[in-house]
Amino acid sequence: MTKLDLNPSEFDDYYLRYIDKLSNKTDLRKGFADGEIALIDFLKSIPKDKWSYRYQPEKWTIKEVLQHLIDTERIFMYRCFRIARRDKTALAGYDQDVYIKPSEADNKSIDDLLTEFTVNRKHSISLLNSLSDEDLSFVGNSSGYPMSARAAAFTVIGHDIWHMEVIQNNYL
Repeated sequence: MTKLDLNPSEFDDYYLRYIDKLSNKTDLRKGFADGEIALIDFLKSIPKDKWSYRYQPEKWTIKEVLQHLIDTERIFMYRCFRIARRDKTALAGYDQDVYIKPSEADNKSIDDLLTEFTVNRKHSISLLNSLSDEDLSFVGNSSGYPMSARAAAFTVIGHDIWHMEVIQNNYL
């Protein structure tokens, strides 16, 4: 299943900013594995002294950005799972900013954050491998808008790319 198979009616326009980061040839399952490698390689290239840097006082540190990527993947893969299982219950949105302080990301080691990301990504890949293309095509309701299971998953990959670009452009 590729991004090319994704129909714009399967997600709210807000998520285009992430989904548009992907090539039309992006394979969903392979994209998760490739994305894991790309993000880990990118993060490991960041100097240690930059991980606690904020480019503006109210902005997150790179540690907090990575925690945000982990948390967002958890939420979107939960959405993917529920929708793929044909759950038509409307799924609530979340306030990403509320999650950062209690995560205490800045008190975690870089290695611990990278391990948390990797373990979480393996879980996401396992979930995707357990779902059929038909399951992934099912459309549910997320934050008041239609969202297919596969759109939720594709959003995760594009969201990672989006934040790698933000880090590259604003932190390094």
